[in-house]
Order: sequence, then structure tokens, then C-alpha cells
Amino acid sequence: MEVLSNAEMQRADQLTIAAGTPGFELMLSAGQAVAEAAQALVEEGPILVVAGPGNNGGDGFVAAAELAAQGREVSVILMCERDHLTGDAASAARGWKQPVLPFNPQAIGRPALIIDALFGAGLSRPVDGEAREMIAAINANGAPVLAVDLPSGINGSSAAVMGLAVNATETVTFFRKKPAHLLLPGRMHCGRVRVADIGIPPEVLAEIRPQTFENDPDFWRDAFPVPRIDGHKYARGHVLAVSGDAAATGAARMAARGALRAGAGLVTLASPRDALVVNAAALTAVMVRPVDTAVEFGALLEDKRYNTCIIGPGAGLGERTCDFVHTALTARRHLVLDADGLTSFAANPERLFESIKSSHDAEVVLTPHEGEFSRVFSDLRNKHPGRSKLERVRAAAERCGAVVLVKGPDTTIASPDGRATIAANAPPWLATAGSGDVLAGIIAGLLAQGVPAFEAASIAVWMHGEAAAEAGPGLIAEDLTETLPAVHRRVYSELGIEY
Repeated sequence: MEVLSNAEMQRADQLTIAAGTPGFELMLSAGQAVAEAAQALVEEGPILVVAGPGNNGGDGFVAAAELAAQGREVSVILMCERDHLTGDAASAARGWKQPVLPFNPQAIGRPALIIDALFGAGLSRPVDGEAREMIAAINANGAPVLAVDLPSGINGSSAAVMGLAVNATETVTFFRKKPAHLLLPGRMHCGRVRVADIGIPPEVLAEIRPQTFENDPDFWRDAFPVPRIDGHKYARGHVLAVSGDAAATGAARMAARGALRAGAGLVTLASPRDALVVNAAALTAVMVRPVDTAVEFGALLEDKRYNTCIIGPGAGLGERTCDFVHTALTARRHLVLDADGLTSFAANPERLFESIKSSHDAEVVLTPHEGEFSRVFSDLRNKHPGRSKLERVRAAAERCGAVVLVKGPDTTIASPDGRATIAANAPPWLATAGSGDVLAGIIAGLLAQGVPAFEAASIAVWMHGEAAAEAGPGLIAEDLTETLPAVHRRVYSELGIEY
């Protein structure tokens, strides 16, 4: 589940070599893994390896020799002169006894499979010249492509396309994934990703101490809340969601229902009086209380049983919403802040950040989409326009003192302590009106049960994606709360919990 940057992966290699495993042995294992993936991808027909001048090309030469030894028809295009190769790549090339083809797009021909072993993960400058022409020709060829480590043209740490990138059918990477296997746009070029064991011992992770993880149950299973047989609803927290006015009530209701489905013992909607009838008529298990002002909201929070608040979905823009947020933070309640609850602070985000940092024991999660993130953390984007999503979210969490979750097909979550998760399980039909409101509710429901903010956000994002997959194409946001029970059952089964 650990995700390693380019530098961290290089460190893993170095530690393994220092412990006594030769670098060439790692290259042999990598090349053999590529050959195995190639055989599984196409069972017959000629295979072309396009090799670069570094270790990625060395992996390609090992794969070519292995495939040829298994009786496959293989040819190799090399980006440089053969005698210009050095180190382990030169050793790998010596194992290829046949000629190499010139680095010319015309040499590609009509293979059954192209193995992209040009650049791998470490590319740090835009692809140009002959390399760009070759990548364009690979993409235009029509043959399936197996990328070694990463599709050429993708930066492994940032996931950026460095001018032009190979569109791979499948990617074989080694030991652990890199951010570009999960973040966009890099992930869109990878196809299916295989992670191969090449002999790097997991013990090196204790030295590297990675802070980035793929968001799946292996990461957060110990934090997943499971109701006790002797428990009761009052032990599972009480969520208070703030509704907008009569014309904007649906978002808060969806958030409230999400909190209830996530396991909160009780959920109440704080409703303006002009929307009270609308909300009461539409809700059953969720309770409704009349609240028009921040003063009334604060009075409601004098009841300590309300331990978690959701502010933002349909709440309306302006000072009233800001006052509700400050009231919740002053009362030291756990808080999920979304949508209008974030944008209301766009003119003065420092006011929000100071309030969060003074809330002490409160667990706070901010859930912006990219537009809201740009409004609240505009200086991070303006000062560092080239930062990856992972870097921006991590910097934002440190800046504001809260867990920050930036939504999207590669939803990324960061904690102020530097930990981060990247999700890759959201189907495309999850991009629909109201789905973010349900996500805010799921997070709040988990916070109410005592799950720490970072784990609550990570669990909620994964369950949100799985609920969307369970619902299938045609999803509307209201479906998410109806498919969550099936996701719960699956998690319980994986955890070995009877239900």
C-alpha cells in the first residue's frame, strides 16, 4: 500500500544493493517480470522492445532476451549506440545477441506487442526530438503497449506528462507503485498496473519511512469502526448538519443521510425556520431542529452529545456561514467543512485557519474540489504552479492545520503530519451532482464514532467509490446511501467480522 516517489524508490534500490544484492540481479528480475507480463498480454506474434539509454532500457534488453529464449519473435530498437550504454544497462545489452534496429519510427513495423522501455519514472524534462517522434509513432501504431515501470513521458513523482507520453495498455512496475500510477494525468496513460516483486525486501521501508499510501482497506482496516454487541446509538455519536434556506435544502439532507449510513448513532439537521417544513417532510430517521442564527446554533451545541458538525452543503455563501463555522470550532466539535462552508472564507482564509488551529481537540476535515481549493488556497497554486496534486494537498494540510481532501478521480487526502493517501477506485459516473455532499456526510458519520480525521476521510473516500461502483452507471447521488450497506458487508467480510 506504500507509494514511493522517484527518490524513495531509488533509495530502496540503494539499500538493497548495499545489503548485498547486486544491481544487475534486480535488473534481471525486473526484465523477467516484464517478459512474464508480455507473455500474458499477447500469446503469439512478434514483440518489439523500444529501449532507452538508461536502466529502463536495460530492463527491456533482459525482457527481450528472456522472450526470445521462450521462442518468441523479438526485435529491439535502441535510442543510442549500443556501445554508449553503461553499467547494468550495458551488461543487459550484452545478453542480447541479435542486432538492434535504428531509432527510427519507421522501424516499428506491425508488432503484436510493443514494450516501452524508453525512459521509465525518472523523466524530469519535456520529451522532444527523436524521442517525441518515437512516442507519437508508438501511440499511432495500434499495437498494445506494455510499459516498463511507467509509460515514457510521465514523471513518476508528479504524474505530469512531460510534453508527450506513451499510452500503455498495461504497466509493470517494481516493488511499490509511484504517485504517477495513481494521480492524473499519469494514471490515464498506465492502463492496468502490475506490481512485481524483484527482490527488494520490505524491510527497506523502515529506513525510507514513506508517507504516501494507496487508499485501500489495507491502510485503514485497524481504524474501521465496528459496532459492539453491547453498544447503543448514543455511543456512536450525534452529527449535526446545517441546512440552507428553503430553496437549497437537498445537499444538507444528503449529507445527513450519508452520516447516518456511515454509522453515526443519531443525526440532526439544523434547519432555518423557513425550510423547516420542507426538511421535516423529506426526512424520517434524521431529526430536524429550528436554527436561524449562529447564536441559536451555539445554544444547540451546548448539548455535548452533538459531537460532529457538517457545514457547507447548500449552506449559502457569506458571513452567516462563517459564523456557524467559527461557532462549531469554538465549541471544539469535530467538523467537516465543504462547499459554501469553504468558499465563504475565500476572501480571508487565514481567519478560517486561525480558528481551526485554536480548536485544539476538534478533528477537522476540509473537502474542496479543485475550484474550491483554488479559492481557499490560492497562494499555493499561484506561487507553485508546477506542484503536483499530492504536493499541493500536503502543503495545504500543513498550512491550515486540518486534514485536507481534494476531490476528483484521484482524490488525495493529506494530514498536517505529512501522511497522504491517493484513491484510485472511483468510477467515472461518481462525478454527479450531490455526490460530494454524501461524501461529507460519510466522513462526519465516521468522525462521530471516534475515527481519527485522516483515517475517517480515507475510509469515507474508499467507501464512496465502492458505493458508486456497486450502484453502477446511471448513478445519482441519492443512490450512494442505498448501496453503502453492501460496501459495509464486504468490509466486514474482509475483516472477518460476522454480521
